[in-house]
Amino acid sequence: MKKTSALVLSMTLVAGLLAACGDKEATESASPAATATAQVTNSAAPAEAKYADGVYYAQGDSFDVETGWKDTVALKVEGDKITAVNWNGLHKDGGIDKKETSVTGKYGMKAGGASSEWHEQAALAEAFLIDKQDPAAIVTNAEGKTDAIAGVSIHVAGLTTLATKALAAGPVEAGIYKDGTYHAEAKEFDAETGWKDNVTVTVVNGKIFAVLWNGLNKDGGIDKKETSVTGKYGMKAGGASSEWHEQTAL
Repeated sequence: MKKTSALVLSMTLVAGLLAACGDKEATESASPAATATAQVTNSAAPAEAKYADGVYYAQGDSFDVETGWKDTVALKVEGDKITAVNWNGLHKDGGIDKKETSVTGKYGMKAGGASSEWHEQAALAEAFLIDKQDPAAIVTNAEGKTDAIAGVSIHVAGLTTLATKALAAGPVEAGIYKDGTYHAEAKEFDAETGWKDNVTVTVVNGKIFAVLWNGLNKDGGIDKKETSVTGKYGMKAGGASSEWHEQTAL
């Protein structure tokens, strides 16, 4: 799946927030993950202008060896103030982003005993940063956690480090699409193979951030990607140079 991360990383060089301001992603086909992005309402302006208007973006240097995730942070500045923050994550195997994974229950923090899911805690941290207007206001301990934000027990060092990095680097260019997660699938199952394709696309800062091409079978069971990964799809056994999931990654 390393090829998938290479694909996704090439699509996220300048990913960040879409330049739209007042319109929340929940009003269209975008998933609730996108709506978790914090939007400013009444935050105090800094004494002096600190940032140029525009959108900002930064991502971690590498994927976490244990979790497989890499943090990403996108910010929007208007009128010299941070007005929106989107703290998210990209997985080494590609697919949907960290917020969408959490929203759909696949990240499983509450199942593991946490009081709230990752995307819910991330939203609190985003709102705190907007209110304080300075990543340094989120003081972290040696574990990368903070006591500054009520209800947040997750590691926030990725947010503070990348927000600082993004703001220092300056604004980046936004893309043409509406931020959010989009999904489409074929109308019918293929009469010969029994499979029906589906595609999930995540857009951040108006650019394609992540893509997951998959399929469902008319008889149910595991999806097409998992069928291929476990060797049950059998393309190489049939003479192909690589399996279905390896080719879709390309």
